[in-house]
Amino acid sequence: MPTIQEIKENRIAKLEAIKKRGVDPYPAKANRTNTCQEAIDQFKDGKEMILVGRLRTIRGHGGSAFANLEDGFGQVQIYFKKDELGDKEYKFFQDNFDIGDFIEVKGTLFLTHKEEKTLLVKKYKILTKSLAPLPEKWHGLKDVEERFRKRYLDLIMNKETRDIFEKRSEIIKKTRDFLNKNNFIEVETPILQTLYGGASAKPFETHLNALDMDLYLRVAPELYLKRLLVGGYERVFEIGRCFRNEGIDREHNPDFTMLEFYAAYWDWEDLMKFTEEMMHSFDSKIFPKKWDRVEYKNIVKNDDEKEAFAKLKKPTFVLHLPDIPLCKKGEALQGIVQGVELIKAFTEQNDPLEQRKAFENQETLRQKGDKEAQRLDEDFLEALEYGMPPTAGIGIGLDRLTMILTEARSLRESILFPLMKPK
Repeated sequence: MPTIQEIKENRIAKLEAIKKRGVDPYPAKANRTNTCQEAIDQFKDGKEMILVGRLRTIRGHGGSAFANLEDGFGQVQIYFKKDELGDKEYKFFQDNFDIGDFIEVKGTLFLTHKEEKTLLVKKYKILTKSLAPLPEKWHGLKDVEERFRKRYLDLIMNKETRDIFEKRSEIIKKTRDFLNKNNFIEVETPILQTLYGGASAKPFETHLNALDMDLYLRVAPELYLKRLLVGGYERVFEIGRCFRNEGIDREHNPDFTMLEFYAAYWDWEDLMKFTEEMMHSFDSKIFPKKWDRVEYKNIVKNDDEKEAFAKLKKPTFVLHLPDIPLCKKGEALQGIVQGVELIKAFTEQNDPLEQRKAFENQETLRQKGDKEAQRLDEDFLEALEYGMPPTAGIGIGLDRLTMILTEARSLRESILFPLMKPK
């Protein structure tokens, strides 16, 4: 059994053979008339097509070889025949092409004796010569971290992984569509902030050389989104990355994707009803039309909060969360689904004097050593003094939502490139 290094050296020799023939092994352009899936769906005996993709298998049979070609849409069988290509071209393919190479093939469709839809190759072209071999065994690796470190191989080898991230893209699109349909406008707020706020969390710190000033990566977009309601917008949302310098576990990653939206003239009852409708539209089996509602004090008694929430398997709103510095009238809630904290929401505090008191209390906690306490934001308080209408707002972790909807085992399964400590 050759070593990885020996395989690479062999493929580099093939690369040189391709170059020696005057062929560019990494051309800038490819031609394609159809996808591999279209070759299956639009099959017609004798129909000519040009396909592109990666060679996934090669099975030689003397003067002929079957191969599987895969692009971003599917796979199709292709057939190389010495009598069709000629001795020289067929031998060149046999000697210099490997599983993992990207190629372009031109040919005609036909049905094999086993009635498999196949492309008879009349002409081929190298698009990318792969130097490293694809792993023979990858699915269900004991060292699961290796799949996250080399996500590109995970995507090549595991259709289930690709399915998760295609579903994630669909979830984000549905989220945008639902909010746009309900008159929300999408906005962008700063990721680099002079003062972090909007959540009780420890931030990442950085320094801006141009202005010689310390900055923070945002822990949440909340305080900037509320400024927009002061400015006259009634319904706003943002989908973006947030950063918290905290632990890593099944439900936490230092950088993650958050959806936050705010609606003027709503309270938390409006918010819960709207959230139920939105989630039910995503998946009616997981999210019922009406969620359970329980009191925080009745769920979290002597138990740890996380352990108490883990017992809630059906979608549930946990009401009257304590000690929320940005909340009005104690109307704060969390949405728990399958034991996972998916949502945090509340009727927003719009009284600038009460908000100042809450911030001052947070600063006191900070001075006593609470590194996750929120900061007193004078600019935000000044904005509130100009008047913010009655408002309700919500934060939803989209990585966690994806994890739930795709039945992924952990948050890392629903983030393409989760943070990993170097080996």
